[in-house]
Amino acid sequence: MDLLEIIVLAVLQGLTEFLPISSSAHLILPSRLFGWEDQGLAFDVAVHVGTLAAVIVYFRAEIIRLLQGWLTTGFTRHPNADGRLAWYVALATIPAGLAGLLLNDWIEVNLRSTAVIAATTIGFGILLGVADRVRHGRAGLGEMTLLMAMVIGVAQMFALIPGTSRSGITITAALLIGMQRVDAAKFSFLLSIPLILAAGGLKTLELAEQSTAVDWQSLILGIVISAVSAWICIYYFLAFINRIGMMPFVVYRLILGAVLLLFFV
Repeated sequence: MDLLEIIVLAVLQGLTEFLPISSSAHLILPSRLFGWEDQGLAFDVAVHVGTLAAVIVYFRAEIIRLLQGWLTTGFTRHPNADGRLAWYVALATIPAGLAGLLLNDWIEVNLRSTAVIAATTIGFGILLGVADRVRHGRAGLGEMTLLMAMVIGVAQMFALIPGTSRSGITITAALLIGMQRVDAAKFSFLLSIPLILAAGGLKTLELAEQSTAVDWQSLILGIVISAVSAWICIYYFLAFINRIGMMPFVVYRLILGAVLLLFFV
């Protein structure tokens, strides 16, 4: 990989992991436009490490509180708010984790096409816009219930379909069940931690089974760039989401999906 490929792909991964705009759709474009070859498994692992580092660093105070609450009160009859939220994150991760283990190979063979990615980019983009328009509640993380967490967790299963966007579908579900925008995004980001960790771990195991040489300089650069871009993305998304809403991302998804349909299908 040359420097331009490393920068573009790492920035795309860092931004699209957390913005509701679909990473699959964006990772198609560079290869189609510039004829780039697949970046390889090692680079996939590197950018996963970068985005994981970004979300952990950004939410470090919240993560420490959640772990403390879970360890001190999480196994009692009446866990405190932090212990309860920690359980919600853990339990809401289960549906997508199980679906990934059971369906990932089938999805890779049958759904990883430009036509599917274009359709889901548009379809789930429209659903995000509807959810933002009809949102009827102002619930925060403190008002979250187990049922709400599981609804979001079940919705996250759809992120296995390329073009859906993990953050997009979880934020959509959270808005539809009455959460306010910032807290919907925060729960989505916290929910990403175990899944990114699991995905990165599986890719690392696959990488360990390969005997190809590793370009450590490219990997380290990919980690740093994806981490920085992901941290910036999280910061500004949370800072401006109440002001701008979801419609800019909906419009962007519609345009992106149309471009894929018109020029790459």
